[in-house]
Amino acid sequence: MQLKIMMPKKKHLSASRAPLILFLCQMISALEVPLDLVQPPTITQQSPKDYIIDPRENIVIQCEAKGKPPPSFSWTRNGTHFDIDKDPLVTMKSGSGTLTVNIMSEGKAETYEGVYQCTARNERGAAISNNIVIRPSRSPLWTKEKLERITLRNGQSLVLPCRPPVGLPPPIIFWMDNSFQRLPQSERVSQGLNGDLYFSNVLPEDTREDYICYARFNHTQTIQQKQPISVKVISAKSHRERPPTFLTPEGNASRKEELRGNVLSLECIAEGLPTPIIYWIKEDGTLPINRTFYRNFKKTLQIVQVTEADSGNYQCIAKNALGAIHHIISVTVKAAPYWIIAPQNLVLSPGEDGTLICRANGNPKPRISWLLNGVPIEIAPDDPSRKIDGDTIIFSNVQERSSAVYQCNASNEYGYLLANAFVNVLAEPPRILTSADTLYQVIANRPALLDCAFFGSPLPTIEWFKGAKGSALREDIYVLHENGTLEIPVAQKDSTGTYTCVARNKLGMAKNDIHLEIKDPTRIIKQPEYAVVQRGSTVSFECIVKHDHTLIPTVMWLKDHRELPSDGRFTVDKDHLVVADVNDDDGGTYTCVANTTLDNVSASAVLSVVDVPNPPFDLELTDQLDRSVQLSWTPGDDNNSPISKFIIEYEDAMHEPGLWHHQTEVPGAQTTAQLKLSPYVNYSFRVMAVNSLGRSLPSEASEQYLTKAAEPDKNPTAVEGLGSEPDNLVITWKPLNGFESNGPGLQYKVSWRQKDGDDEWTSMVVADVSKYIVSGTPTFVPYLIKVQALNDAGFAPEPAVVLGHSGEDLPMVAPGNVHVNVVNSTLAEVHWDPVPLKSIRGHLQGYRIYYWKAQSSSTRNRRHIEKKILTFQGSKTHGMLPGLEPFSHYTLNVRVVNGKGEGPASPDRVFNTPEGVPSAPSSLKIVNPTLDSLTLEWEPPSHPNGVLTEYTLKYQPINSTHELGPLVDLKIPANKTRWTLKNLNFSTRYKFYFYAQTAAGSGNQITEEAITTVDEGKMAMASRQVDIATQGWFIGLMCAVALLILILLIVCFIRRNKGGKYPVKEKEDAHADPEIQPMKEDDGTFGEYSDAEDHKPLKKGSRTPSDRTVKKEDSDDSLVDYGEGVNGQFNEDGSFIGQYSGKKEKEPAEGNESSEAPSPVNAMNSFV
Repeated sequence: MQLKIMMPKKKHLSASRAPLILFLCQMISALEVPLDLVQPPTITQQSPKDYIIDPRENIVIQCEAKGKPPPSFSWTRNGTHFDIDKDPLVTMKSGSGTLTVNIMSEGKAETYEGVYQCTARNERGAAISNNIVIRPSRSPLWTKEKLERITLRNGQSLVLPCRPPVGLPPPIIFWMDNSFQRLPQSERVSQGLNGDLYFSNVLPEDTREDYICYARFNHTQTIQQKQPISVKVISAKSHRERPPTFLTPEGNASRKEELRGNVLSLECIAEGLPTPIIYWIKEDGTLPINRTFYRNFKKTLQIVQVTEADSGNYQCIAKNALGAIHHIISVTVKAAPYWIIAPQNLVLSPGEDGTLICRANGNPKPRISWLLNGVPIEIAPDDPSRKIDGDTIIFSNVQERSSAVYQCNASNEYGYLLANAFVNVLAEPPRILTSADTLYQVIANRPALLDCAFFGSPLPTIEWFKGAKGSALREDIYVLHENGTLEIPVAQKDSTGTYTCVARNKLGMAKNDIHLEIKDPTRIIKQPEYAVVQRGSTVSFECIVKHDHTLIPTVMWLKDHRELPSDGRFTVDKDHLVVADVNDDDGGTYTCVANTTLDNVSASAVLSVVDVPNPPFDLELTDQLDRSVQLSWTPGDDNNSPISKFIIEYEDAMHEPGLWHHQTEVPGAQTTAQLKLSPYVNYSFRVMAVNSLGRSLPSEASEQYLTKAAEPDKNPTAVEGLGSEPDNLVITWKPLNGFESNGPGLQYKVSWRQKDGDDEWTSMVVADVSKYIVSGTPTFVPYLIKVQALNDAGFAPEPAVVLGHSGEDLPMVAPGNVHVNVVNSTLAEVHWDPVPLKSIRGHLQGYRIYYWKAQSSSTRNRRHIEKKILTFQGSKTHGMLPGLEPFSHYTLNVRVVNGKGEGPASPDRVFNTPEGVPSAPSSLKIVNPTLDSLTLEWEPPSHPNGVLTEYTLKYQPINSTHELGPLVDLKIPANKTRWTLKNLNFSTRYKFYFYAQTAAGSGNQITEEAITTVDEGKMAMASRQVDIATQGWFIGLMCAVALLILILLIVCFIRRNKGGKYPVKEKEDAHADPEIQPMKEDDGTFGEYSDAEDHKPLKKGSRTPSDRTVKKEDSDDSLVDYGEGVNGQFNEDGSFIGQYSGKKEKEPAEGNESSEAPSPVNAMNSFV
């Protein structure tokens, strides 16, 4: 069976689920013959065909080969045997064919120029290397030449020749000046492929003495310099524009030939004014998108990896405003030979058949020739098993003597290909080359490739098994490759296990175990996110990784696919990357990379660093006119936030130096602005850029521009005419500022005349003032006024006429017919007749009422009260006087008011206010509390507002649960300030409501609370009873009483269920709290009690029903409450009556019984 090395191919299992057995008829690529087996030589390393050496270093010519037995080496030079033993400078590396020529100690590199070829030989054949052409690199000097200065006019074209010396390899050309600074290039100035410097048109700034062409020779690391070229451009007042013409290539058409695989470079450089633009097209085709590049400002078209399909006509077009020209370049792509099928080594067993194929292509088509062990096959010994058929050698029934190395040579005029391929005849049982018990670890859901490299002759067949006793793999999920590799396209957890590879041929069998483990994939469960931050701030990126527990991940961060800068501002912890004090250089792509030994994952986020824009620059003023100018500028960097607008400000260096004013704003896409100007201003401008983060710093100020003087465009504003005295007229205005003056010599022409007279205008010209006083005017006469600006260039437009008045004087007449209408005790309405307008002698401001309280009607004591003033604007003839005091005597008068002041007062008018309700008594105190009495003392109201008729005192008791008792109402004479209440309950709290009355009604009340004193005798008895309660017999008695009460309750409950009802009458009605509800007219009761001063809580719903019966739901049959101070008693039929949960039965209001609940001991004593 023959064995042939080929590219790997995949074979899937058939649907019939046949065993996965791989029958290989050719040797697999990457199948190596083990070095312990006999084999012909194979060249493994050699120097390049065209080998340019550095003449300053030793020459090393490589030739390495392998074989069994190890091969010997020999060399030819220029086609003849090269005897290295005869040259002391040449040595061959031991066990190798590599030559070293020691020219550093002596000798010259030129001596060893030539064509070298290496031969590696053993008993099975001979392999040869390529022809290696050795040439030393050369970097010759420029020939000395005298260069004349080049002088030409502005706008002409120019070509500066370089013409570097011929070197090996050709040098790299660039232009610099004496300071080794590269000369700037553009669409107008550029370097051609030949190294010349082309100017489409010259400008005065192209004048210089040091245009220098440099040639850099990379092999020798040397740079050669041409003599400097001096160019002088003469400025011409006018230069004629012209259409384009080509500087290179010449004519309308040219030809270009290039080899397949190289870079095709086409060039067109044109001159003209304005500078032409170059365009490229391919006739009858399109330019390849991914392989086409434009260089040198589109003057050079490059196509990389050029193929025969790129042949054709290419057209370059040069165009400017005056015309266009084109040039056609015909491109032909030739090809040195390239492989279609290169010959591969053959390993055959005795008696097998095989073929060697050598197939190549090129333009022109290459010629194929064969060699045997380095000798043309035509003169080699005959072999009956070999037959040559053009590019194919056919072998049949080979024997061990058929082993040899064959060389195939494919050549044409552009180059050659040489390939060695041996035929090795062996008989070998199978062997597995992969190490035994190899462990593979694979990430789940990824392909698993289990290697089984093998060798044998004849070529073995391969089988795979899973498990110790498993059968050959039959499932469709497996793929077998021809090199023996088993592929699991999507490995799962259940793919884990031991796999066995078995190789068989007729000479024997070999097997090997492979172990597979499946791991969980590494995942980034929290990825970094896109961030936009302002310069100087801090940003954080998060990256949380989940991984297989048996793998140890390493997490690293990259910036723009490189390591993070070694900067202390970058901090990396377990899950975060923090960048502090962010600057512009920090913007970019940040990538989190998690690596394990089996896989890696990454996630990226972009950081955009933003800030306010950089200030604009290069401000320029053009189109300078008297009233306008065009400002242009270059925007600064927008710092990753688009510029939304530009703000333009101006400075007037003549009138307000150092002060900048807002001029205008323009959109962010605009870089010019037409600005309106005022005359006689020395302008400077600056520009600020604005984006979403704010505005930039101002630009540098533009050049100054002084506009011509002109007459003023406007007149003063805020012109007024008002008199400061009765006989003058003061004319004032807001003067023009320097910016508005429009020229030197700013003055004002002030004109005036009486409105109703026939007088002519009187005028006066003044300067540097904003006021003019006209004296001797009649009092309060209307005047027509105007103020006009003027300067040395002329007058402003005719000003507007303003109405003013001469000075005012005090009114002469008082309002008449003043009378008062009293509305109520605190409000009065005043009426008066208007004053004649002529007597006002000024602008009517309104009327002013003076009023004061003269005496109290209650005391009849006259005393002076501070006067109060009310002003009523405009021409009103009536007004209201609020806030008067009741029962008072008032006096008032009325006066007219103008801008000068008040006129005379009207005669005084007197009026009285009626009585009102009094204020609350000034104080209320309870003194001398006794067992059954309380004494009240008070002070009269501070504002009686009339004659007090009497006092009203209301009071009611409050029990321990804050429930209100019956209300008692007393009338007390007005002359009293003390009152004693007797027959009160002892130890009882009372609440008092006290107020005064006049004929107008009752005033506000004042409240107070007090408690009568405690009965000492009853307290002592209660104390003794409490002592008895601690005795054992008393506790037993109480338990018996409790049991008896429980029996009585059960009997009561049974009788009620039989239909009996036991209504209980309330002893008295509940009273409402007078502070919450108004007093009722019929019974004088108040609403629910609430002590707002002491904040004592009242139990809502404590009032008993209006039918004077206790509701069943108001009772609480809890025996616990009986011993907690609740007043309980039995009625005549043995049922228990009482209030639980804080509710008790009201007692009658008559009598002096206390409203306090008796103690629980008293309750029990009553029962007994």
